[in-house]
Amino acid sequence: MKKCCVIILLFFGCLSTNGQYILEPADGYSERIGLMVYMLEELKSRITGNIRSLNQDQTDYLLDEKGNRIGAIIMHLAATEKYYQVESLEGREFSEAEEKKWLVAAGLGSKARKEFKGKPISYYLNIWDEVRQKTLTLLKQKDDEWFGQMVDESVNHHWVWYHVMEHQANHMGQIELIKNRFSEKP
Repeated sequence: MKKCCVIILLFFGCLSTNGQYILEPADGYSERIGLMVYMLEELKSRITGNIRSLNQDQTDYLLDEKGNRIGAIIMHLAATEKYYQVESLEGREFSEAEEKKWLVAAGLGSKARKEFKGKPISYYLNIWDEVRQKTLTLLKQKDDEWFGQMVDESVNHHWVWYHVMEHQANHMGQIELIKNRFSEKP
C-alpha cells in the first residue's frame, strides 16, 4: 500500500485488531459470516476504544435539548443489535419483557434522555458486550447458506447484519461529533 494510504488510515484511527489492514474471516464461523463477524468486532472495538475512558460528565453530555448522550447511544446500539439478533438469529419477535427492556433505547428521543443518564460508560459497554457475546454465539450456529436466505421478500440475513454494522458506523460518527463538542460546555 502506498505511504499516503497508510497515513490516512492512521489519521482516521483505523486500528486493526490483528495489526493488519486485511479483512479475514473470524475463526469458528463459516466464511461469509466470519467476514461479517470480523467487521462487526473491528467496528465495536474502535467505538469502545474511543469512549472507554469517558468520565460521567462526558458520558452524560448533551449537545442540545434534542441530542443524545453517548451512554444512550451505546444503549441504542445494543438495543438495535438485540432486535436483529432476536429477529434474524432466533426467528422470533421481542417478548413483552424484551420490549420493556429495549424499546426506549431503540427509539432514543426524550424518554431515552431521561432514562439513560447517571451511569458510567462501563455500564453501557457491559450491556453491549453481553448482547454481542450472544450474537457471536448464535452466529457460530449458522452457515453461509443460512446467511444468504431471505428474511422476507427483499432482505436476506447477510443484509440484516450489514445493516447492524452500518448503523453502528453511523453512530460512531455521531459519538465523535459529541466528543468534539465537550469543550463547548459552559
